[in-house]
Amino acid sequence: MTNTRKRIGFIILLGVTISLSCQATSGLPIARLTDTPIPIPSPSPTMLPPIPVQPGIENPDEPVFITGEIPYTSPFFLNTISAPFVMLEDQAGFYNRDRLFQFPLVGQAIGPVEVHPDGTITYSLSLPSIPQSTALDVDNDDEQDTGVQIFGIAYWSNTWGGPFLEERDGSGWSNAYTSTITDPDRDDEITGGTLVVWAPDDEQGFPTGFGEDGLLFTSDDPVAPLPAGYNIIDLNQEPFLAYKAARPEIDLFEGPGAVNDYSSMTYSEAFDALFQKVSREYPFTDEKQINWDNLYQKYTKEVADAGDEVDFYLALRDFAFSIPDAHINLSFYPDIFYEERGGGFGLVAKELSDGRVIVAQVIPDTPAEDEGIQAGAEISSWDGQPISEAIASVIPDFGPYSTSHHERQEQVAFLTRVSPGDSVNLTYQNPDQTEPVEATLTSVPEYESFFASLPVFQRDELALPIEGKILPDSGLGYLRVNTFSDDYNLLASSWNHFIQNLQENEIPGLIIDLRNNSGGSGNIANDFAGYFFDQEIPLYEGFYYSDESGNFESDGIPTSIKPAPLYYAGPIAVLVSSNCVSACEGFAYALTQQDRSLVVGHYPTAGAFGEVGRGQYSLPGELSMQFPTGRPLSPQGEVVIEGQGVVPDIVVPVTEESVLEDTDVILETAVSELLDKIR
Repeated sequence: MTNTRKRIGFIILLGVTISLSCQATSGLPIARLTDTPIPIPSPSPTMLPPIPVQPGIENPDEPVFITGEIPYTSPFFLNTISAPFVMLEDQAGFYNRDRLFQFPLVGQAIGPVEVHPDGTITYSLSLPSIPQSTALDVDNDDEQDTGVQIFGIAYWSNTWGGPFLEERDGSGWSNAYTSTITDPDRDDEITGGTLVVWAPDDEQGFPTGFGEDGLLFTSDDPVAPLPAGYNIIDLNQEPFLAYKAARPEIDLFEGPGAVNDYSSMTYSEAFDALFQKVSREYPFTDEKQINWDNLYQKYTKEVADAGDEVDFYLALRDFAFSIPDAHINLSFYPDIFYEERGGGFGLVAKELSDGRVIVAQVIPDTPAEDEGIQAGAEISSWDGQPISEAIASVIPDFGPYSTSHHERQEQVAFLTRVSPGDSVNLTYQNPDQTEPVEATLTSVPEYESFFASLPVFQRDELALPIEGKILPDSGLGYLRVNTFSDDYNLLASSWNHFIQNLQENEIPGLIIDLRNNSGGSGNIANDFAGYFFDQEIPLYEGFYYSDESGNFESDGIPTSIKPAPLYYAGPIAVLVSSNCVSACEGFAYALTQQDRSLVVGHYPTAGAFGEVGRGQYSLPGELSMQFPTGRPLSPQGEVVIEGQGVVPDIVVPVTEESVLEDTDVILETAVSELLDKIR
C-alpha cells in the first residue's frame, strides 16, 4: 500500500506540475513596447570620483572577465531552456525605449552558464577588447560625441537556432535574470543594479544619477566624464559609483517572476500576506463575481484554527476551490489524496452527449468485474442519487476549473474515487440485460481505473514534444503537439522541420492535434502560429495590477502573430479538448484568426488563460500556490479565452460508439472536413 501511495503521488504530482507551467514567463528576458516620450538630454554635469590611469601604462584593474551567480526561485526556470548563456546585452533598446530593438549580431558577446550539483547557477563572461555594439551619446552636452557603449549582463537562451539571438528570440532589453533592476509598474524602467560601460577615450561622459524625474538617460541626468575602457557602474549608489576591477563579480536579479516567499511566517501571517496580494492582483474579479471580503472572513478563521500543516493545507485547498480558475494551483499531498480518493471499484465512467452515463472500461480483478458489470453498462443511480445529480455533487481534487464543461468531465472521473473500504450502492444495466440491477460495491486501493479516466495520465513520458506523420488513407499531414513546455530549441527545430517537409512534399492539408497539451510557453506557441499567416495579426495585450496607480495597466507588450520564415498555405483542422490549457489555448485561438483553421472537438478548451509567471507563492510547510496575475484583453477590450475556452466549429457528440469503439471520431471528422475543402 505504501508503494501504491508513492506511485500515485509521483504520477499525480507530475500531472499537476505540468499544469503549473501554463502561461508562465519562461525565465527569459522579455521585451515590452512603450509609447512613453523620452526628453532629449541636455547638459547638467556632476563629477564622478576620478579613476587614476597613468598614461602609457596598462591599468591592472581594467575589466576583462566577469563572473556571478544567477539566483532563481521560479518553478519554471531552467526546465525548458536549451543551452543557456549570458550576454553582454546592448542597452540601446532601453536608451531609446525601443522594445523592438534587435541586438546587433556582431555585438553579441556571450559566456557560459554552469548549473552546479547543489542547484546554484553561475556564469562567466570574457569581455572583448573592443566591443562592437551601439555607441550612445549620453553626456547631455548638446554636442555630437562618439559616445559610449552601454551593457547589461543578461541570461538568455537561443530558441530558433544560433548560437546567437535572432528576432524571434527576443528584443528590447531584459527585465529578468539581468544585472539591472527594473520596475514593472513603470514600463520596466531601470531603477538600479549594475551596468558595464565602455568608453573609447576619456572624452566621454555618463550620468551620475537618475535626475529629478527618476529616469535614466533623460535630459535632467547629471553627468561626469568616464575613463577610457570598461567601467562598472553601480546604479545603487547616489551618485552612481563608477569603478574598474579586472575580475568583478556581478550577480543577476531574478525580476518580477521571483516567488513571493512567505514560508517563514505563521499560518495566519502567510495567509494574510497571500490574500492581500492575490485579492489586489487577481485579474478576473469582476468577470467571476468574486467577493474577496466574504472569502477572507470565511477562510481566515479556517486558517487560524489550523493546528498543523495538514489543517493548513486543507484550509488553503478550500480557499483555492472557491475561485473558479484552473490556473490556481496548490501543492499536492499524496497521503491526503490516498485517504480521500485512494479507493476505486475498477470502473471507468463516461458521460454521453445525451446525458447518459456508461461504463467505458472495467478493470480486471476489481469489485466491478466481480459484480459482473460490463463495458457499455448504463449507470442510472449512484449512492441513492440519480446519476446526473451524483456527478454534480462531486468536488474533484484537481480543481478549481475555469469552465463548467471542464469541471463536469473531471466530476465524472472522480465520481468513482472514494476512501479505501468505502461502499456505494448503484443501479446499472449491462448491454445484454433487459432490466436494471442494484448492487453494492466496496472499494479497494486501486488507481488503474483512475489513470484510464483522465487523459493527463495517458501521456507517453518518452514521447517527443511534437510528433508528425502523413495519414495513409487521406494523404493529409498530422502533427500532434504534446506540450509547449519542453526544451525550447527542440520544440522550435522540430516544428520548423515538420512545416518545411509539409511544404516540400506538397501536403494538401494539415491536422494539428492539441487535445492533450497542457500549455507552456506562450511565446513559442505564437511563433508556431506565424507559420500559417502571411501578415501580422494583433491578438491581445496583457494587463497587470500596478501598485503605483492602483489599476490594471498594460504591460506594453501587444501579442500578435508575426509571419515566420516559412509559410504553409494549406487548410488546417485543429483538434481540441478540455485538456488543452493555457498556452495551448492561445495557439488554438491564434489559428482561428481570419478563419484560418477549422476547430473540431467534443468540448471547448479549458478556458484558463491568465498569465501566472508573477503569481508564485511559497508558504509554510513547504507548500506552494499559484495564482494568475495577467489579464489578456483583445484589441476590442474583451477578455480573451478565460472562462469560455476556444469553442469548436464542429462539436462532435460523445456517443456509445465513440466511447466503446477503437476509433477516433474527432480525427475522422477533421479528415472528412479537410478533404471536402481540398476537393
